[in-house]
Amino acid sequence: MKTVSVIVLALVSTAAFAQVAGVTRTDLLKHDSVVPGREVVEVRVEVDPGHGVPRHTHPGDEVLYVVEGTLEYLPDGKAPVVLKAGQSVFIPAGTIHAARNPGTVNGAGIATYFVEKGKPLIMPAK
Repeated sequence: MKTVSVIVLALVSTAAFAQVAGVTRTDLLKHDSVVPGREVVEVRVEVDPGHGVPRHTHPGDEVLYVVEGTLEYLPDGKAPVVLKAGQSVFIPAGTIHAARNPGTVNGAGIATYFVEKGKPLIMPAK
């Protein structure tokens, strides 16, 4: 029953972020890692101008590569990082952060996560 609860929580958390206005998330890959207890998840995130994803964390590291437009990474307690197409950022596990599109055209990125298997991919920050 515990496994079912974890899966439901993961789906609810992910679904909540997938339904953020102006943000579209497309799952591309989910695969067991060679590291026991870890998995690799890859998604494409598209963000309309002026929209973004609220503060959240991940149960593992994230690498975000911008493929289109501009995205702004907003880590708690640090200066914002503006990324244009062709640039990337490394986000350590557990880092509270948000992201938004400060531009006037659509922004898109490929996010690759190296996370603990069975945990929700995205958790809202407290």
